[in-house]
Amino acid sequence: MIDLDFLTEQVKRLAFEIGAFLREQRQDFHADRVEQKRAHDYVSYVDKESERRIVARLHELLPEAGFMAEEGSGTKVSEKYWWVVDPLDGTTNFIHDNAPYCVSIALMDESEVLVGVVYECCRDELFWANKNSPAFLNGREIRVSDVNTLDQSLVLFGLPYDAEAYREFVVELLRRLYGNTCSLRGLGSAAAELCYVACGRYDAYVEGLIYPWDVAAGAIILKQAGGMITDNSGGMSWCSGKEVVATNGHVHSELLATVAKCSADKFL
Repeated sequence: MIDLDFLTEQVKRLAFEIGAFLREQRQDFHADRVEQKRAHDYVSYVDKESERRIVARLHELLPEAGFMAEEGSGTKVSEKYWWVVDPLDGTTNFIHDNAPYCVSIALMDESEVLVGVVYECCRDELFWANKNSPAFLNGREIRVSDVNTLDQSLVLFGLPYDAEAYREFVVELLRRLYGNTCSLRGLGSAAAELCYVACGRYDAYVEGLIYPWDVAAGAIILKQAGGMITDNSGGMSWCSGKEVVATNGHVHSELLATVAKCSADKFL
């Protein structure tokens, strides 16, 4: 039996250290060493070095666990536990010296996320939770907002990199949300966006294409703060990638109903 509180503390320290490394690297960042993985989706030498450091430390911490990491440091095969790592969530923001960008680390087993830690570097904010604990921000317990209608909700809106496949869905969702919510925002970091819903700064977040390393840590933080996260159909396929709908729980059904009207079959 693993000690989730101990693991959470160790991952918190690691995320904070990697965040300090990211800020340090941002001071003397070389944009000519940025690579394009696919259209408008970038990776830098900073992502790769951060992931190398994270994976090495996590392997020491829990040698029996596998890895699912954005820059390719292993895949889940048959291990009972595995780490889900995004060493720099918000790479485009980082490249352009724009906030937010995060370190995101989660531990999962075959059925659920066990631990989640997100360090938002620009605001020096450390979010964390495990399945047996509340959610915290810099040591203070956090809860989702009490807003209970979509009309009053401040909604975060993600824009998938694959514009050709997702353009129709995004345009239709914007059409339905714009003017029918408090307002819309896009921050460019799924990990930060989930944590900002968890602490009540925003009321909902929706994105049409997402990956486990983007959302695993933020998902348990949101859940332990009283929120909800599903796929567009209200199911749990966000765990294996694709779309995500995350809310304070109070507006979840209303937002799902809006998403369902956006011809989801056009982007599956």
